[in-house]
Formats: sequence, structure tokens, C-alpha cells
Amino acid sequence: MTDTPPIPETRASTPEAPRTFLVVVDDTEEMRTALRFACLRARSSGGRVVLMRAIEPPDFQHFAFIGNKMQSEAHEDAEKRLQRLAAEVQKTTGQTPMLMVREGRAGDQILEVVKECPEISVLVLAASSHKDGPGPLITGLAGSFGARLRVPVVVVPTSLSDEDLQRLA
Repeated sequence: MTDTPPIPETRASTPEAPRTFLVVVDDTEEMRTALRFACLRARSSGGRVVLMRAIEPPDFQHFAFIGNKMQSEAHEDAEKRLQRLAAEVQKTTGQTPMLMVREGRAGDQILEVVKECPEISVLVLAASSHKDGPGPLITGLAGSFGARLRVPVVVVPTSLSDEDLQRLA
């Protein structure tokens, strides 16, 4: 029998801490399914939702002014989108979600957010039903991204109806 090191206690692992569900806000259809599940699960468990939008740096680097303008507009669009979704989360859960706009690749930003915010206890993603595959984040879970993630991941099939989601949550 081998000795295993104790799991470090975080706020998320204490009995009185509510679960905090991280949802990555992107432009995919499946994001809506992940958000709906996270909201329903937060409501039923007394938990909270965190909405994170990752903005990738623009490829256009020839003129700093244009690159900065593009980045500024992307930030503004991200904040508006998060505010609209926050209203939906508030309506469903009764709680105001935490909103985050991060710069960089989504996978890298998820890892950073989970590391910086120990209250995040679950990452909620939805699998795409497209023939191209389940989506880049879910595909990345099988690789180094998944190995470095320190919270459980719930992958919600997009084929579930709202009634199914409510029953499961």
C-alpha cells in the first residue's frame, strides 16, 4: 500500500462553500446548453455561476493602432455579451454571476482562472453535435489541457432537451 499525499483543502472543498460553475462563453451553439445546465445546477445546489470570455489576440500586428483598436472592440463586445448572459443567469439562479474577460487562448485562460479562483469547483462544457467533432475544448481534455485541469469537468450533450437538463440538474 502506498501513501498518497493529502488533498489540499480549498474554499471549494469545505462543506459550507457552494459549488461554483465555470462556463466558457464563446460563439458556439453548444455554449447555450452548458450555460443552461450550469444555471440549473447552481440553482438546485445553492451554487454560483462564473462566465468567462477569452479574447484571442488579433493576428493583425502590422500597425499597433489597428491591433489596439481591434482588441478594444473585442473587449467591449465581450463585456456586452457577458452582461446579456448575466441577466439570464440572474433570472434562472437568483444570483449575480461573476464575469471575466481574459486575453489569450481559451484553454490557457481556463487553467489560469481555475488556479486564481479556488472557489471554482466545476467546469461545464457542452459537446457539439456537429460532424466536425465535439469542439476544441472537449478535444483538448484528452490531451495536456485535461491533465493540467484541477477541477472536474461536466460535459453536457447538446441533444438534451430543457426537460432533460432540469431533471439532471
